[in-house]
Amino acid sequence: MRGRGHLNIKLTISPLHHFTAMSIRLRLALQFAAIVAVTLLLFSALIYVFTYYSRGEFFADSLRNRARVVAHVYFDGQHPLTDQQHREAYSRYLRQLYRSLPDEEVRIYAPDGRVLFREGQTTQRALPPGWLNTIAAPLKVREADQRYTIGIHYSVPGQGRFLVVAWSVDVDTQRQLRTLRGILGLGLLVSMVLTGIGGWVFAGQALQPMRRAVQEMGSITAYDMHRRLSGADGQDEVSQLASTFNSLLDRLETAFVGQRTFVRDASHELRTPLTVIIGELEVALLQERNVEGYQQVLRSTLDAARLLKDLTNGLLQIARASDDPSQVPLKPLHLDELLLQAHEEVQRRHPTCRIDLHFQLPAEAPDPLVRGNEALLLSAILNVLENACKFSSGTEQPVVATLAALDGRISLEVRDQGVGMSEADRQQVFVPFFRADNARGVPGHGIGLPLTHKIMELHGGSIQVQSALGQGTTVTLELPKLQ
Repeated sequence: MRGRGHLNIKLTISPLHHFTAMSIRLRLALQFAAIVAVTLLLFSALIYVFTYYSRGEFFADSLRNRARVVAHVYFDGQHPLTDQQHREAYSRYLRQLYRSLPDEEVRIYAPDGRVLFREGQTTQRALPPGWLNTIAAPLKVREADQRYTIGIHYSVPGQGRFLVVAWSVDVDTQRQLRTLRGILGLGLLVSMVLTGIGGWVFAGQALQPMRRAVQEMGSITAYDMHRRLSGADGQDEVSQLASTFNSLLDRLETAFVGQRTFVRDASHELRTPLTVIIGELEVALLQERNVEGYQQVLRSTLDAARLLKDLTNGLLQIARASDDPSQVPLKPLHLDELLLQAHEEVQRRHPTCRIDLHFQLPAEAPDPLVRGNEALLLSAILNVLENACKFSSGTEQPVVATLAALDGRISLEVRDQGVGMSEADRQQVFVPFFRADNARGVPGHGIGLPLTHKIMELHGGSIQVQSALGQGTTVTLELPKLQ
């Protein structure tokens, strides 16, 4: 988290969102209309094809029956109708001739190809090749303009097989198919128009929550981050989007509040040593002093400058630990070596502090290897050890640092027997510049544990603090072990 001065951040949505919403609405309407159009087109094609073939088969059967009637009339007229069943069949077929068909012609061919009889119109139609000698059934030709040629073989006892051929045009089917095409085309057009209008209306209704959410997003600024999108309690996709955006606003609000607090507290902490430096220099300029007096002023100024340097370094480290993890160089590190380095540095800074190191590493995997940034992890361990020394000053019990490996993780536990802290203070130890009431007399700025917390987050680890007032504090750092 960086302090960058005054926040001037505003969440806005481009006016182009209206065009985007409209384009989505139009796209949904067109897609819906296209789906319905394809469905209706396939259904209409199915109806048309079914009608085309069913009407064709019906007309072909009618023409085939008429050919049988002509054959009955021609051949049975030469012989008496003595058989009762024969007479009934003849009467049944004869009733089908009450209505003639358009452009109808029936011919009876002898086995040698001669035309024995011709009924209906007299034309020069040619007999389809191969029909005279073939025994395949059925014999049928259907042309594109609904013209039919139907042939049947008629057997006469004692005379042989004769070929009866009938020609006609299915005018009724032509008319009905034209009507059907018109009805289907008009129905498809009307359905497309109604589907497009309905799709446009329904898409607008479906996108209404989205437009409302976009308007609410555009009205939220950095100065009213407490506002949230409505409609986030549903189960649909828009509600999930609103819920996700509200979660984002929660994180942004926390970040903004934390940044404002950080800038305010950092400014306050930086002002203290600067005020000391300026005051000492102003007092030194008011009157002449001896060498010892000037040396005293310089020592006070130097102490304040060192305090200012330590505070600035801490702020820079917090800013660095808040960076994008992908931008921080990481490499394999031996955590036991970092602990030894930190122990040596703390002993140099606090020579009277006793720190006992315990290594509880398994014999089969004694190397506590982690992946991290050396400078940041060393700073984290230093902060924890130095805090333990500062807050246990005056006690006879040593600080105990235990390095252990458990379940694929490396843990460093630092336990002291110092002043400890209350539960209310413990819950705020990761807030930058926070200091407990019983720590006011201990040198520091309240950025050690917040910095360590951020470093652990950056490395995918964790930090836990357990403490009781007057009973000491235990800080545990955990990092994933590098396999």
